[in-house]
Amino acid sequence: MVKTLIIRTAGTNCDRETVHAFERAGSEADLVHLDRLIERPATLLDYRILVFPGGFSYGDDLGAGTIVASRLRTTLLPEIIALVERAGLVLGICNGFQILVKAGLLPAISGHGETGESTLTANDSNKFEDRWVTLEVVSDLSPFVRKGDVIRCPVAHAEGKFITKDEATLTHLEESGQVVFRYVGKSGGQNPAYPLNPNGSPNAIAGICDPTGRILGLMPHPERFIAPWHHPTWTRDGLAEEGDGLQMFRNAVEAVR
Repeated sequence: MVKTLIIRTAGTNCDRETVHAFERAGSEADLVHLDRLIERPATLLDYRILVFPGGFSYGDDLGAGTIVASRLRTTLLPEIIALVERAGLVLGICNGFQILVKAGLLPAISGHGETGESTLTANDSNKFEDRWVTLEVVSDLSPFVRKGDVIRCPVAHAEGKFITKDEATLTHLEESGQVVFRYVGKSGGQNPAYPLNPNGSPNAIAGICDPTGRILGLMPHPERFIAPWHHPTWTRDGLAEEGDGLQMFRNAVEAVR
């Protein structure tokens, strides 16, 4: 059985949905507080997938994901890197994406643990964005997804604009295949305007991976579209077999099985 470890802290609020998503995908999923993992870092040896779910860890008091990222860098970074090196997977959703970026686990162009290559900052709208979006998978580097897939799911964030330190870094991410998700219109199309791109990220970037593809982060919430009736228009559009987000979790479980 593939075992998934999902981390919660004060302010995490999407942990139960993420547990449910991985259980539906065929994984045994354990929910553990960050403090318990810091006490026993060797716990990670029992798991193949590590997840940082969405929410507002520590109230985002020093910036979204900043406190958890600092704690990871000073306590758990070697163990997380070792998990990836033994073919494990790491996923960060929304606040989890912010954590991975600020901990230096994404985009990791110069190596895991290197910070300052990118960040996530305030939405161009200067407000919290809570709406459904459409994503296109534009890379085949990550085992979580398949290039060409189109995924509908909601966003819920105030600091979701992905930016890089310079244009050369952005170009590198695009050319290396590390840009995994892009916001698109309902029928496709590049660089859609607001609100289809809810935060103003350049090149409509919604999620990226590290150079190995095994660490993935995205701002939208695939765990909130697991069942077909999660989508607000299912009574008009018809009831699908399952929600768009479930396949991503299933891909992850199958990749490490």
